[in-house]
Amino acid sequence: MSKLRGKIALVTGASKGIGAGIANELARQGASVVVNYATDKEGADAVVQAITRAGGSSRAAQCDLARESDVIRMFDQVRDAYGRLDILVNNAGVYRSMPIEALTAEEFLRQTSVNVLGPLLTIREPLRLFTDQGGSIINIGSRASTSYIPGYVIYSAAKAGLDAVTGVLAKELASRNIRVNSVNPGATLSEGTRQAGMYGTGSDFEKELIAMTPLGRIGTPEDIARVVAFLASEDAAWLTGEHITASGGL
Repeated sequence: MSKLRGKIALVTGASKGIGAGIANELARQGASVVVNYATDKEGADAVVQAITRAGGSSRAAQCDLARESDVIRMFDQVRDAYGRLDILVNNAGVYRSMPIEALTAEEFLRQTSVNVLGPLLTIREPLRLFTDQGGSIINIGSRASTSYIPGYVIYSAAKAGLDAVTGVLAKELASRNIRVNSVNPGATLSEGTRQAGMYGTGSDFEKELIAMTPLGRIGTPEDIARVVAFLASEDAAWLTGEHITASGGL
């Protein structure tokens, strides 16, 4: 498949999990992919190597998305390496479950800095790199923005904020032919959710969730990646401002 041949893409938080799945899928469809990471250089390098071994073009780029200077530096590197950007996927995110009694200003700022401020900076900064042909921005939100899961008040609020970012900027950037959409995954198995004990453990919670999911299983990074690749392609040229829930019908 080569629907994205010749395109330049950047995926944030792509050293593992959903981000790595997205980076691999975009490369499989022909894009050159910049693999962003914050601290997991080993994981990012592994994704880059997998892409290049398959015949694709990729490089890693370190950046703490909550630091404005880091974001500026990263896109300077993209400009120097490729000269432009066609696809931006804002996948990086952090979360932590806690009751409202345990909430702190520090934890609120940690989550919102990465989950809301980060995407705003990574959208603002590369606007100079999009050509007159425009491009596609895909924000990876979460089903948590509308399912209101107890214990995830900060994360749910942050992802609801990202939904609003998608809607506003879809209108604001339309005159530049830049489409902005979001993909909001449901329960998805990844390194992070497995490590947190959410999925992949055969727990009663997981079994109950699968039973409530019409398609009868937990999602995978590849499931999300294929939706993202569609939105990045010209097949989705008439879509902007959309929030696609990828949850197996849950």
